[in-house]
Amino acid sequence: MQKAIFLDRDGVINVDKAYVSKIEDFEFCDGVFETLRHFQSLGYLLIIVTNQSGIGRGYYSEEDFQTLTAWMLKEFLHVNIQIDAIYHCPHAPEANCACRKPRSGMLKAAIAAFDIDVAHSWMIGDKPSDIEAAHGAGITQTILLHPTLSSTQAKYCVNFLLDTINLIKQ
Repeated sequence: MQKAIFLDRDGVINVDKAYVSKIEDFEFCDGVFETLRHFQSLGYLLIIVTNQSGIGRGYYSEEDFQTLTAWMLKEFLHVNIQIDAIYHCPHAPEANCACRKPRSGMLKAAIAAFDIDVAHSWMIGDKPSDIEAAHGAGITQTILLHPTLSSTQAKYCVNFLLDTINLIKQ
């Protein structure tokens, strides 16, 4: 079995600017390269799980998402970071699908595909729905970025992505 770090995209990997679908609007979050390189050096798979309701709402297309994703993966490779998989939910919230966080469909699919040991894996998100999705998939090691007073489900709350390096050490 393998261990993994599950990461939300908007708000964790990139600055959340609402429905980011174009390269020119994509801005990596501070510390993302150093943080992911650290996790990779510890032997974690890096898996992005992201709601992309802008597709379901017609704000941008699946092709737009795939183009941006391919560019993002190349940028990671340029700094020697391998993203092992990206799962996305293209549905609008009212579609009531099993993959949209806070449901756990994307995480469960990755767990099955990569034979992931949930007891030694983590979820890093910036919304309570990320943490809820992790719990639904059996992942209890959770970190919420940019916590609010109402954020109580996460095991840890930090203000900056780089702070997660102090929590995930093995």
